[in-house]
Parts: sequence; structure tokens; C-alpha cells
Amino acid sequence: MSRSSPGVKRVAAILNFIADHPGQAFALTDLVRALKLSRATCHALLTGLVDVGYLYRTSDKTYVLGPALAAIGRTAAQHFSPLQVAQPEMRKLADEFNVLCGAYFLDDAVVHLRDRAASASHVGYPVPLGARFKLHEALAPVFFADAEKGFDNWLRTTDFEPDEAQKELFREAAAAVRRDGYIVIERKPGFSMDDATYDADDATSTAQLPIRIITRVTDDRPYSIAAIMAPVHDEKGRVSFALGITGFYSTMSAERVIHAGGRLRDACARVSDFIAGRGEQARAA
Repeated sequence: MSRSSPGVKRVAAILNFIADHPGQAFALTDLVRALKLSRATCHALLTGLVDVGYLYRTSDKTYVLGPALAAIGRTAAQHFSPLQVAQPEMRKLADEFNVLCGAYFLDDAVVHLRDRAASASHVGYPVPLGARFKLHEALAPVFFADAEKGFDNWLRTTDFEPDEAQKELFREAAAAVRRDGYIVIERKPGFSMDDATYDADDATSTAQLPIRIITRVTDDRPYSIAAIMAPVHDEKGRVSFALGITGFYSTMSAERVIHAGGRLRDACARVSDFIAGRGEQARAA
């Protein structure tokens, strides 16, 4: 693992500390004490940051965030998109597993495919970018896996009225997302990738679709996978969107399914870390 420069870490520590205390100004002695830096080192870093406009030195010799940093922040806010970080992850997954990897956003009760990466054999995949379809119970646990509020939040987004068995399946699937970081959706027997006899847009229940949720993958049989889905979380731990890998043309062993799910989960974790402002070292710790 590459190591960052100690100087870069100290600069970041100063900027992060001041940014974490909006509306306050700090003297040299305040920063030396808070960040445990030597006076000479801290003074040199502050002087450099003032010179480039990242900090501003007030008339009472305290420091606040500078105009150059504010301009960078405005630009970042205007053009920020987690999809910029998700796209390379999606490309790697699509190529590694010879599938299509999509970014799915939930708008009310409608799932929207906003971006995707396709392997060479999926360039002509029939689901177009921008496709929308109703949220159904197979995908609901990915977006509503919260142990306390997930089930109620899901029901508020749909007019679907699940029976007791479907309620229990949702709870088991949501628990699987919390446990494994992803959910596995399998094609029902007799369904092929080329089957176009159903309309997903009209379905709100897996009973109306040729798929079923797998809450725990075992090693006793091959799996005909329709999709593996995993959530990406924002800085508050809420689901921002989901990544899904689809288009598996052959059956998979349990080991292969778990490997693919783990790779998808880890990709989503890296995107979540970016959104939340965490680095890989923080996540590893």
C-alpha cells in the first residue's frame, strides 16, 4: 500500500480542523495545541496555505478558510457526482464477470437506471440506459435494509399489500443485505435470458416475475443468477443508489456467486467511502 507524505497529512489536518469548526477563527497556538504539531512546522504550513489562498490570516493573527479553497469547494459542489467514482468500479465488474453493471436510483417508487457499463458481449443488451420500472419486492430490500424502519419505509413507497409470507421474505432479504452487503436474485426454472413474455413495469411482486430472492447462498446446487444488487450509502448511512450486475448467461457455483457478491459489495463500499469523505485507510481501520 502506498503511503502519503507526512506533509500532505499535516496540511489536510489543518484544513479539516478549520473546516470542522465553521464560523471560528484559530490562532497559531490553537492549532499547535489541537493538532499536536511543532510551532515551527505549523507556522510554515500556515504561511504556505495563506500564500496560495487556501487560508486567510485576519488582522488579529487568526486563520480562517481562504477564498481559493472556497472557490474549489463551490466547483466541487456544483459538479460532484458519485457516478464519477462509480463508473470505474462498474467497468471493472462488467469486464471481470462478463456482465452488465448498472447504477440504479430510486425515485419515489420507480427504479431508474442512470448509468451502466457493459462487457463486450453485452453491448447490445436490450435494457436501455435511462430505463425505469416499478420497485418490486426483490429490489426493495436493497434500498430499505434498515432494521428498524426499512419495512415501513418500503410500504410507504408502494400500493403493494404483501401477505405474511412476503413480509417475512422481505425481512429475511433485508437481513441478508445487512449481513452480506448484497442480495442475490435468481431466475426461476424455465426462464431464459431471451424470454420477453413478461412486463416488469406492471409487476410489484416477485410472484409476477420470473425471479426469486435468495437470502442465503449454499453450496448444494448451481445458481441461475438474474442479478446481484448492493447498496451505496451516503455520509449519513442512507442508501444513495444501488449497483447491480446482471446478464449472467450461464449457471454459477455458490462459490462464484459469493465471490461476485463480495466484489460488488467492496466496490459499493469504496464509492460509499468517497461520498462520506472517508479514505480506504479509514475503512480498513
